[in-house]
Amino acid sequence: MHWYKLFPNKEAFIVFLLYIVLFVFQGVFITASKTENGIYDYNTTLVVFLSEFLKLIISAVLYTLKKGNKPNIFKAVFKNYSLLLYYFIPSLLYCFYNNLAFINLSHYDPTSYYVLLQFRVVITALIFQFLFRKKLTFMQWISLGILTFGCMIKNFDSATVQSTGASDIWSNIFNIYFLSINFQNFCSCLAGTYNEYLLKTKGSNVDIFLQNVFMYLDSVICNFFVLMCKGELGTIFKDFESLNDVFVILITVNSAIVGIVTSFFLKNLNSILKTYASALELVITALVCYILFNIIITWYTVTSICLVSIAVAMYLKNPVNNANTNQDDTKDKKPLLEVVSN
Repeated sequence: MHWYKLFPNKEAFIVFLLYIVLFVFQGVFITASKTENGIYDYNTTLVVFLSEFLKLIISAVLYTLKKGNKPNIFKAVFKNYSLLLYYFIPSLLYCFYNNLAFINLSHYDPTSYYVLLQFRVVITALIFQFLFRKKLTFMQWISLGILTFGCMIKNFDSATVQSTGASDIWSNIFNIYFLSINFQNFCSCLAGTYNEYLLKTKGSNVDIFLQNVFMYLDSVICNFFVLMCKGELGTIFKDFESLNDVFVILITVNSAIVGIVTSFFLKNLNSILKTYASALELVITALVCYILFNIIITWYTVTSICLVSIAVAMYLKNPVNNANTNQDDTKDKKPLLEVVSN
């Protein structure tokens, strides 16, 4: 593998490392913010809302500082209002994804959570197989089978820890959280693919910070409606009092930085590297959780991480489609409808 083809410059490599570290610690911070009973004593939806609002402010400030001869932010939004509407689709999906992260991390430890998130590779492949008529090769099916088996081993490990008896194991494996994390995977697949498509096609000539403004403005609106649907707008000011915990603040700030870094990742690198980064997250998360939370690294965990990493490596060599971001605009636009994101 030629590394200069993966990382065209130092900035790209820095973005790659930041992406991994920030995502690992997001799961760690959320886990650390739980009470001894494994629940959150703060409004998690409000935290997601504030994170999106912070992303919006950061993106707006960065656009203003870098705009040069470009129109001011209000004129730019009005001029590209159609792109703003397009971004409602990934924004809504990411709204579901971010809120489900708190729900699923209340049940799974960070290592189990990130292992099960790798099942999104399978979901992405199935989407391309059935919706986009993209035929998978034999090696792709083998890699997806290994990945699925690796996820099942880790899910069995988590269920064994939480079960009181043998009869209770299967009910803990196929429970509401298993469905929830796979719906989270589904949202990630669709949102990531559509977001990368917008970044590189319809928004290819639009400043990346302005595209971030569109994304996070829509996200703020989506999360506002979630707060309204949950009936939490009436207590929103009271809920602010519970957000003074250091880990809650870290979650909010880290989430905002993750969003900005992810947009740079999708703009300057590609989704295949994003998949490769996910494999590294597993190893780092397991080590960090062992050090901070004394979460034992079982043989199930080691086996699962090895299988998932092997599967991701196989998938990396035989991707459904490997988008080359170094191509010019004319060549780049054609295959982007087939970009894999997870």
